[in-house]
Amino acid sequence: MKFAIISDIHSNVFALEAVLNDILAHGADHIVNLGDTLYGPLAPRATYELITACNVTSICGNQDRLLYEATPEEIAKNPTLQFVLNDLGEAPVEWLDTLGFDCQITREIYACHGSPTNDLTYLLEDISNGKNQVRSDDEILRMLDGEDSEVILCGHTHVPRVVELSSGQLIVNAGSVGLPAYTDNHPVVHSMQTYSSHASYTMLEQLSEGWKVQQMNIPYAVEDAVAAAIRQERFDWVRYLATGRGDNV
Repeated sequence: MKFAIISDIHSNVFALEAVLNDILAHGADHIVNLGDTLYGPLAPRATYELITACNVTSICGNQDRLLYEATPEEIAKNPTLQFVLNDLGEAPVEWLDTLGFDCQITREIYACHGSPTNDLTYLLEDISNGKNQVRSDDEILRMLDGEDSEVILCGHTHVPRVVELSSGQLIVNAGSVGLPAYTDNHPVVHSMQTYSSHASYTMLEQLSEGWKVQQMNIPYAVEDAVAAAIRQERFDWVRYLATGRGDNV
């Protein structure tokens, strides 16, 4: 069985459409969406309509959770959050609230957004010094908190990555469909970057020799996404989308 793993769409319906077409061409049997689907200054409602029209298993990301947990004070201070909520209406936000924190896709495959215990945690990357460094084997195993599935799927960092552990487990970060870079200031200022405008997703298949992992980089009409970001005056997103590079930090 072939699994297509998508994550971090962030309302980029233009990238999502191209990725879904590529998934169809590769004959995936099942699509798994690791969350952060609708939050972003691009096309939230259109993204909701497209993703829910497909047979996709979705879990909730931290910025999906923001949409149904945000206080009036948080909304008032965040123009992008205001735009997303206004564009979505009630039903998509209610849909997000029904999504699980994680999911056991098969006996061998477990899916989470960040880590098995926290949707805000980078499972594979240590950014404590402001740089993106892969954690040690022991540290990743501790952060799994006893999750012993053969394959652990995660997203959140937007950086595609495959890490094999001493336990024999495989950690697969599917990258981001809709946002190839960003800069954040929590817990320290850091940038996550792919250095490309391509939309990313992962094809996963179990062979007799082991797990086949293909990390896919798909071109799409980036100019349409950039134009949407400009309309919302999110010029930081313009850079992220067009170049796959974060801010200079």
